[in-house]
Amino acid sequence: MNIPNNILKKLFENVYFITGTAYAGKSTMVRMLAEKHGGVWCRENYTEDLFGLIDPEHQPNLCYFETMSGWQEFVNRTPEQYEAWLYGCASENMGLELIELIRRTEEGRKVFVDTQFPPEALHEISDYRRVAVMLADPAVSAGRFFERPDAEKQFIYQKIMEAEDPQATMANYRAILERINSPENYQRLENSGFFVLKRDDSRTPDETLAILEAHFGL
Repeated sequence: MNIPNNILKKLFENVYFITGTAYAGKSTMVRMLAEKHGGVWCRENYTEDLFGLIDPEHQPNLCYFETMSGWQEFVNRTPEQYEAWLYGCASENMGLELIELIRRTEEGRKVFVDTQFPPEALHEISDYRRVAVMLADPAVSAGRFFERPDAEKQFIYQKIMEAEDPQATMANYRAILERINSPENYQRLENSGFFVLKRDDSRTPDETLAILEAHFGL
């Protein structure tokens, strides 16, 4: 999609983006903001309704689940392979995100997004007051991944336990988590030029919400 940046910024003037690391509270805050302000909630993977438009030739990473040999291949990929796939998905998904966001802004309500857009792209389509970066310590992001009750992560945990060597597969998957939640990736987000909010377990969700509301001018 070839839309000038100034037009995208105008289209997205009621869109509030939250990006960052795992276990930082992004999905919780996007939900709470949407509920409190009567907005549209774009949770993680909110472009799935558009997946009928993709194909393995043009979006090989997004189509990986259709082409992989099985879940044991998924959980046993090397950290390098997993990281390349993850970034490939983010890149291929950007066009779908733009399409979906344009559609969701048509209602005239505020839109709150748990986004996969990299900071560089967010600088092109939005501005400082509409973007927040939420960060958790890399050790927390990687180490507490399977503590989450959501079905997707528990499904992955189950597939790891079904492996021929669950201990080795779990060690490999934890290496994956450490790579994608590395200090280098943390610093890249921290130095993105956007507002940064770091996880603080002494702060309540309502207090975190108030900080984001003040930043977004809500």
